Amino acid sequence: MSLMIWTVCGVLSLFGALSYAELGTSIKKSGGHYTYILEVFGPLPAFVRVWVELLIIRPAATAVISLAFGRYILEPFFIQCEIPELAIKLITAVGITVVMVLNSMSVSWSARIQIFLTFCKLTAILIIIVPGVMQLIKGQTQHFKDAFSGRDASIMGLPLAFYYGMYAYAGWFYLNFVTEEVENPEKTIPLAICTSMAIVTIGYVLTNVAYFTTISAEELLLSNAVAVTFSERLLGNFSLAVPIFVALSCFGSMNGGVFAVSRLFYVASREGHLPEILSMIHVRKHTPLPAVIVLHPLTMIMLFSGDLYSLLNFLSFARWLFIGLAVAGLIYLRYKRPDMHRPFKVPLFIPALFSFTCLFMVALSLYSDPFSTGIGFIITLTGVPAYYLFIIWDKKPKWFRRMSDRITRTLQIILEVVPEEDCHKL
Repeated sequence: MSLMIWTVCGVLSLFGALSYAELGTSIKKSGGHYTYILEVFGPLPAFVRVWVELLIIRPAATAVISLAFGRYILEPFFIQCEIPELAIKLITAVGITVVMVLNSMSVSWSARIQIFLTFCKLTAILIIIVPGVMQLIKGQTQHFKDAFSGRDASIMGLPLAFYYGMYAYAGWFYLNFVTEEVENPEKTIPLAICTSMAIVTIGYVLTNVAYFTTISAEELLLSNAVAVTFSERLLGNFSLAVPIFVALSCFGSMNGGVFAVSRLFYVASREGHLPEILSMIHVRKHTPLPAVIVLHPLTMIMLFSGDLYSLLNFLSFARWLFIGLAVAGLIYLRYKRPDMHRPFKVPLFIPALFSFTCLFMVALSLYSDPFSTGIGFIITLTGVPAYYLFIIWDKKPKWFRRMSDRITRTLQIILEVVPEEDCHKL
């Protein structure tokens, strides 16, 4: 059943990615979900989207993947015993800080390191898949017998299963955050999305098949680091390399997420939905320093206040709600603006199925995990009064406006940042 979930999540992610390819080639603006919701549904839903991205989605998503980084990087030092949770969170905090510093110091170095870390990701997957295929050739299929016996699949558990599966595939929408920086987006975006989703889906499913050649379902559930358990049984002394490669893979995901979302904050600030300081860049390094720095304290709060699964449920509610809305917007645009130039066009059933699945998954998750998803729902709702208070209300007291301007100027001096157009003049 878990392999079926992995496969279905991969296909659904491909459907979402294809829908975003149409949106990205039709609306050639950076910002991803935020831009599409702004274009289709107007400023209020778009503001709420960037509000929850800043408060929930990005800090929690960074905390989740960095916790995996912390666990795997410490695994070689705690082979015979359990890793203390505090040690994981402390090394995780160091990893998050390094990512933030890297993205604050150099755009080019961040991009170069991302290419290297992508190579590490693929290497880690191959290190697991190749021995797994060899095990299948040897006839190690005992864990695939009576595959559907035992545990009954719970309908109420499916939304959380899809949350975790869809989270693992999440990343296909990052390219749309930087559409304005992509050369020839009409060809590049669809090609990049289709190629990468095919590679990732095949890689993930084969990785899990490889696990089951060596590890039973019960043992897999008990393992805190499945790749390590697998490699210890099959790879001997070489098994120490696996947690290092997996940790580097997680570091790459952290780096890519921060790199992309800083562009989202830039676009939202440009539209007047976030403070002006978040659209400024460093005068010499040309990095979006304020947009990166603002994530650090929020991510640390998430890291030390929740565990992996509650954080996943917490962020997934808001993430898939708005991604579902953005893809539903594609259907709306087909009827509202039929003459819109669409260099890449998908069959209508693809966005319809994807958006329905996202919204159904979100609704059902309120029953599956009412506490974590309920908190996410409440914080999402706070975006509505925040919109009217910070954006619509234009008769703010003079003292408030003066204080806001003074804070902005002070931060500009301390961080050495200016609006992008001024930076090019310099």
